[in-house]
Amino acid sequence: PLIAQSIGAGDRDEAGRFTVAALAISVVGGVIAAVALIVFSEPLLRAFGAGTEVLESSTTYLQIRALGVPALLVILAGHGAFRGYQDTRTPLVITLGLNAVNLALDPILIFGLDWGIAGAAWATVVAQGCGAAWFLVLFFWTRRTELAIGFGRPQRGAIGSLAGAGKALILRNASLLAALTAATFVAARIGTAAVAAHQIAMQLWIFLALVIDAFAIAGQAIVGKELGAGNPAVARAVSNRLLAFGVSFGVLIALVLSLVSPWLGSWFTSDEAVLVAFASILPILIMMQPINGIVFVWDGIAIGAAAFSVLAWSALAAAAAAIAFLFLVVALGGELVGVWTGIVVLMLVRAMTLWWWYGFRFAVPARDPSPSSPGG
Repeated sequence: PLIAQSIGAGDRDEAGRFTVAALAISVVGGVIAAVALIVFSEPLLRAFGAGTEVLESSTTYLQIRALGVPALLVILAGHGAFRGYQDTRTPLVITLGLNAVNLALDPILIFGLDWGIAGAAWATVVAQGCGAAWFLVLFFWTRRTELAIGFGRPQRGAIGSLAGAGKALILRNASLLAALTAATFVAARIGTAAVAAHQIAMQLWIFLALVIDAFAIAGQAIVGKELGAGNPAVARAVSNRLLAFGVSFGVLIALVLSLVSPWLGSWFTSDEAVLVAFASILPILIMMQPINGIVFVWDGIAIGAAAFSVLAWSALAAAAAAIAFLFLVVALGGELVGVWTGIVVLMLVRAMTLWWWYGFRFAVPARDPSPSSPGG
């Protein structure tokens, strides 16, 4: 958002300063996180309830993946910067490229060289390194002049502005991650098959969330632009259209998942115990899709409207409710269905709080024009 505001104001030099500061924060923060994960990998995994069956493999995987954290954060900063520069094509190309590297290396390292889970970790680390290097080459060489990127130490003012602007979103993200981490914590304590099934369902949930997130990103860009231009009626009309898209795609995804549900689990594993556990939570994953659709789009609209404090307290309230429910699941003996019911609680509370903001606090014009009208 800060880069976008600078571009909108015609100050590309300031946008460049924010970009350099974001990259510096990413590298420094990534190195600190990587060292912490490597040093404390085994205690962290034990805290999650990793038993002897998975501890050695998960420690190996985590320590190798930790090496890629600085590159991962540079990639995330690069995505944000290019969106601020109004360029979404470049991050798409880089994402496709690094995922192609990952897909090519996985079978080679896992099976060809027989590295197993270490090969999977190294494939991702190398792919992330390629993606980060690609972004850095663009920023500091091939597109440096166009993006107004300067060499030298990042300016303290730019770092301070980034830190200040990010506080509410950091609280939002930390709250949501805490709830999802708590879900993994409980699943790991149920058993090896349960945590494996949980991980399959969680990867599907994240993948489908990113599909619907395209509408949320559109909301960030269009709603922010229209509100900044003093067009609240158009912003509201566009928001309503995006919400309809989100719900519709959520229903469509639920239907597709229902059709492939007899075979879905077998695409990931042949382990019978894992398949049984996954089948128990698949109906919940399917049912959640329309809820996800509207919540993710509301998220994007709120970001576009700069309602960062709303996002923070909404996520905090949802995470508190979900974590409380998950602790209840543990107290009652714990089943994987209970874990995923806790994730449903997370999304329902977010839906209710964002609905309250959108219905009663978001500017409601007297007459909403169609998004296809002039200016829409």
